[in-house]
Amino acid sequence: MSVLFGLLWPLERFNTVVLAIGKIIAVIALAIMVTLILGQVFFRYILSDAPNWTEEGARFGMLWMTGLMAPLAFRMGGFVSIDMLERALPRMISGILTLILLGIALWVLVVAWDRGLNNHVDTLSGRGCSSSLKWPFGFEYGKCGNKFQNNFQYASLWVGVNLLILVNIELIIRQIIKLMGRGDELNPLSADDFQGAD
Repeated sequence: MSVLFGLLWPLERFNTVVLAIGKIIAVIALAIMVTLILGQVFFRYILSDAPNWTEEGARFGMLWMTGLMAPLAFRMGGFVSIDMLERALPRMISGILTLILLGIALWVLVVAWDRGLNNHVDTLSGRGCSSSLKWPFGFEYGKCGNKFQNNFQYASLWVGVNLLILVNIELIIRQIIKLMGRGDELNPLSADDFQGAD
């Protein structure tokens, strides 16, 4: 049991710090995304000509916001779930069912990790150049020169899957500890950020 707590505490601390930083970056990405979309609407309908890079820039912000907020939502229970069966079952069977579902989720995430890396980030489309999104101030980087490489966008979801895997492992360890009757020794995961979501 002490081995499980020894594995959980550093992982819990790491997830707490990284997800807090990710939340700040995601909020900034959301603000940029909303600003670009509003700017595009203003330029298109008021001035009749919108810059062509705003749509791709907004997508860039949306991808990073999603990749960084999904692990936090998963950790705090912010995803939509159907838990009628879990609530109807006895506590031990419900806990085992939760553990099985977390195991299935981990398997799906490992497959997504491989597919994300090999089918998006490190592929021909990932190594391609953005059609309109350019580095500011004439800065040039890599083979695309002054344009962004597509893998800067695709990497957001792959980073998100990596963080989801770490959160999933933390949740599995926490569930095993709960099944062994030591759940009262766990630090509670605060759901303050998701009040009203359920």
